[in-house]
Amino acid sequence: MVEDGGRVDMEWCIAQPKIELHAHLNGSIRDSTLLELAKDSREKGALAFSDVEHVIKKCTRSVMECFKLFDVIRTITTDHAALSRITKEVIEDFAADNVVYLELRTTPKKNEQIGMTKCSYMEAVLDGMRAIETVEVSFLPSCGSKEKLEQFPNTNVAINGEKRRKLYVRLLLSIDRCESAASAMETVQLAYKMRHLGVVGVDLSGNPLVGEWLTFLPALKWAKEYGLAITLHCGEVYNPNEIKAMLEFCPQRVGHACWFEQEDWTKLKSLNIPVEVCLSSNVQTCRVSSIRDHHFDYLYRNNLPLVLCTDDSGVFSTNLSREYYLAASTFGLNKAQMFELSRNAIKHVFADESVKILLNSIFDSAQRELAIAVGSGNS
Repeated sequence: MVEDGGRVDMEWCIAQPKIELHAHLNGSIRDSTLLELAKDSREKGALAFSDVEHVIKKCTRSVMECFKLFDVIRTITTDHAALSRITKEVIEDFAADNVVYLELRTTPKKNEQIGMTKCSYMEAVLDGMRAIETVEVSFLPSCGSKEKLEQFPNTNVAINGEKRRKLYVRLLLSIDRCESAASAMETVQLAYKMRHLGVVGVDLSGNPLVGEWLTFLPALKWAKEYGLAITLHCGEVYNPNEIKAMLEFCPQRVGHACWFEQEDWTKLKSLNIPVEVCLSSNVQTCRVSSIRDHHFDYLYRNNLPLVLCTDDSGVFSTNLSREYYLAASTFGLNKAQMFELSRNAIKHVFADESVKILLNSIFDSAQRELAIAVGSGNS
């Protein structure tokens, strides 16, 4: 345990290592990049830039502005080069925030006009990962050739004499709720084929008011049968029958859980299914009325498994350190509690046991360093 159980500040939240398990690639775009890509889309006639410029430049957005921004993002992320750039920058930003393990989720898209397939979409994502030089991305496949392993640099490689940050990254392929059953099956089968490239599971996401659970059940059952991990956006809106059906399916994790009732919490605890908690996202999209009313408090006080996450760091103008600070300052958690909350997320990652061992060693080292700093009066 960390020596000091004292007050948490933003500096502490940045200093501690963190695990991110619910981050959408396209929702985590830098505002500056989004602005540049939107301008390019204007030149191509794909976007009315004047209608969205003010929304992109805002730091705090209303719920309607958030959804408008999602529409803009969908318009500008159908280009291979842009997708590679976004991937590179998003991973660099998480590393800069002292995230040591990242599960990045994205929905493979098709764009026949430019020859984009779901497969080429994912290849562009991988190209973006390989282009990173300032961060050592450990994207080790569970199987594969020596050549594939050597695509990613050694931990001892340094730039200007300084060792680079190291970040373990894994990918989740998302099924969008607006997709057909056939398209969903295509996504999960692509995820299975890409296991040697760091794809560890699938996600069901998208507009929670669109689509029916039963449409995606065959693809998700297929994914489970073939050993892919599964996380579901669950309970974003009031839909008790769907929530119950999703819990009966027994995914490894669920996201949001804003509209769970007591029997749902009881079921979730009995199955030991962790919740991917996204504080800023839930408040800004009005899934909860205020940060103080967030179900994080219920989950934490009742010892239900949970992981703090960002959801869409770009859209909601946040990062994982800020989410930790929000939790600590709102619900009165101290440094020791926050460190343990972060470390406990290791139990819920979709990577293999060897990665969990390495992550635990990172936290062991950080625990010693932070305890020394606190003990010397720097808290």
